[in-house]
Amino acid sequence: MHDVGIIFAGFFVGLIVGLTGVGGGSLMTPILIFFFGVKPYLAVGTDLLFAAVTKLGGTFSLSRQNLVPWRVVLTLLAGSLPAALLTLWALREAGPSSQGVQQLMTSTLGVALLLTAAAMFYKALRGPQQPRMLAEEALAQATRPRHPALPILFGALIGTLVTLTSVGAGAIGVTVLLILYPLLPLPRIIASDIAYAAPLTLVAGLGHASLGSVDWPLLAKLLAGSLPGIWLGSRLVTRTPERVIRSILSVLLAWAGSKLVLI
Repeated sequence: MHDVGIIFAGFFVGLIVGLTGVGGGSLMTPILIFFFGVKPYLAVGTDLLFAAVTKLGGTFSLSRQNLVPWRVVLTLLAGSLPAALLTLWALREAGPSSQGVQQLMTSTLGVALLLTAAAMFYKALRGPQQPRMLAEEALAQATRPRHPALPILFGALIGTLVTLTSVGAGAIGVTVLLILYPLLPLPRIIASDIAYAAPLTLVAGLGHASLGSVDWPLLAKLLAGSLPGIWLGSRLVTRTPERVIRSILSVLLAWAGSKLVLI
C-alpha cells in the first residue's frame, strides 16, 4: 500500500503540474515529508531530479513549438547555475543530513511555499491573461529586461532557493519573469521558466545525488505515477477553470508553508 500511495502522489502532482504549469517542487516535497515521513534532505534531492525529468520533456516540446526565448533562459542560467553550485558546496561542507541544515531547509521551504501561495492567489484574482502574439522585432524588444543585471541577480536567488528546497522555479520563477519582462507574452514566460528550470533542477539534483540525498527507488515510483498524470492534466487544462485551480492550489501551498515554518 505504501508503494501505491507514492505512485498516486506522483500521479496527483503530475496532474496538478499538467493543469497549472507549477506545483512540482511546491507540492511534492511537503507531500514526501508530511505523508511519507521522508527526511527533508532526501525529499528535496529526490524531488529535484523528479522535476528535472518532467521539465526536460516540457522543454523539448516547447522548443519544437518555437516558444522558448533562449536569450532570456541563458541570462537566468548565468545567475542560477553558479548559485546552485555554490549552494551545493555549502551543503557538502555542512552535511546535508545535519540537524541545522534540515531546519534551514524546512524553514526556507516554508517561506518559499508562502511566497508561492501568495503569487498563485494573486494570479487567481487577476484571472488568466490572454496571450499576445509578437512580431520578431517586438519579441527582441520584449526579451530585454528592465536592467541587464536583474535577471542574473534574480536567477542567483532562485538557484539558491531551488537547490535548498526544490521550490522556486515554478510560480516564483514565473512571477519574477513577469516583473523582469513585462512585454513578453505569458506562453513565452512559462516556456522560459520551464526551459531554465530544467538544467537548474538537473544540476541541483545531481549535486544532491553526489551527497547521497536522492532516494532512487522512490524517484522511480514517483515518475511512474507522474508521467500519466501530466499526460491527463495537459488534456484537462482547457476544460477546467484556471482561477478555480489556482485558488485551490494557493490554499494548499499556504497550509503546507505555514506548517513547515511552525515546525
